[in-house]
Amino acid sequence: MKKLILVLTLLGTMVHAQEVKQIPQISISGEGKIKVTPDEALITVSVENTGKEAVEVKKKNDETVDKVLKLIKQKGIPTADYQTQRVNLYKNYDYNTKKYNYVANQTITIHLKDLSKYDKLMMDLVDSGINNIQGVEFKSSKIKEFEKEARKKAMLDAKQKAEDYVSVLSGQKVGKALLISDNSYTHYPQPVFAMAKSSDAAYEQIPERETLAIGEIEIVANVSVTFVLE
Repeated sequence: MKKLILVLTLLGTMVHAQEVKQIPQISISGEGKIKVTPDEALITVSVENTGKEAVEVKKKNDETVDKVLKLIKQKGIPTADYQTQRVNLYKNYDYNTKKYNYVANQTITIHLKDLSKYDKLMMDLVDSGINNIQGVEFKSSKIKEFEKEARKKAMLDAKQKAEDYVSVLSGQKVGKALLISDNSYTHYPQPVFAMAKSSDAAYEQIPERETLAIGEIEIVANVSVTFVLE
């Protein structure tokens, strides 16, 4: 009885395997690339002070931060577009003097939505007391729209490649997509800010200096698509 059941099971498996037909298909990759000019910037700056007494150091740092925040507000930047990221106060050992001191710092991030104000804002921030520019990341206010466009271009590219390959095969054409895998990314330029400031009188006579090279945002959509061949 056991042998009969085993034979019937094997026969059933073989019949099932014969019924399952291999679906003709083609797997292809596609790329959609878009380069856009940034129209916004995310600026991260910080204020830091060092001294012997924790209270004095914190007070001095708070005074500078107050000036910075008031300056940002005077520039007409909405309160929703700037934020304190980190506030630190810690004891530090100076190996040169072999003494302990206190360090207070505070980091502020500014979302600047008008790049024409960039240079003036940066110089005024330096004048207000910031002593560290931690980074500038340029962005686009329409990034979602551009990413959508790049994805569409990637799919069209994949379909066109598949049709190119299949065009030499008689009696076949590209059908529905069975599987789509996405591997997209966006590259944001992150230039280093050059502090165009000097006590040199000759330098001060120069009316303008370019300190901003915003470059381009590169949006790349990569897809892998498996199409049915009909």
